Amino acid sequence: MTESPHEGASLAEGRPALPHERPAAVLFDRDGTLIEDVPYNGDPRLVRVLPGVPEALRLLRAAGIPTAVVSNQSGVGRGLLTEQQVRLVNARVDDALGGFGTWVYCPHSPEAGCHCRKPRPGLVIEAARRLAVPAEKCVVIGDIGADVLAAQAAGARAVLVPNAVTRHEEVAAAPCTAPDVLTAVRQLLGPGPETAPVAAETWGWDR
Repeated sequence: MTESPHEGASLAEGRPALPHERPAAVLFDRDGTLIEDVPYNGDPRLVRVLPGVPEALRLLRAAGIPTAVVSNQSGVGRGLLTEQQVRLVNARVDDALGGFGTWVYCPHSPEAGCHCRKPRPGLVIEAARRLAVPAEKCVVIGDIGADVLAAQAAGARAVLVPNAVTRHEEVAAAPCTAPDVLTAVRQLLGPGPETAPVAAETWGWDR
């Protein structure tokens, strides 16, 4: 996630979630979770999907679980990019990954004190509303503590997928971690035919 340029962390191998029912929806952070984190990116040409993400989404679609993206985009509020640029980057991600049920982003700066900006729950609550599922039956997958806190504030579950900007204390505090998005999704789905390995798919663009 672009929002928090933290020190690099020594990443955990992953703490799997305790057994739960499958989520009604999975909500993803964008930058650093689905795609490489390019700070305040307004250029769709810079979008690069992270390893394992296409397969993770294939598993969720096979299981009939809707998905959404919930993303802080404070570059708009800071005057570093426009909402149109955010939408163009989002559209590129949609094209690359086959589409999400809904996108919800916060364009405000941290000083605005809005309800939607993670770690507040507004983005999670709104995405759940648009998907017509209870927020408490959603799972949020993200790469920093704000993603986890937003999920918890909305009553949802969370999985932290740490990367180089994730703080050590965020990893330690997370209720569940995974080394990558694909592992996180497999943990959420549990054993089943749709989680069996399949041949790699071609997604129609060069990354």
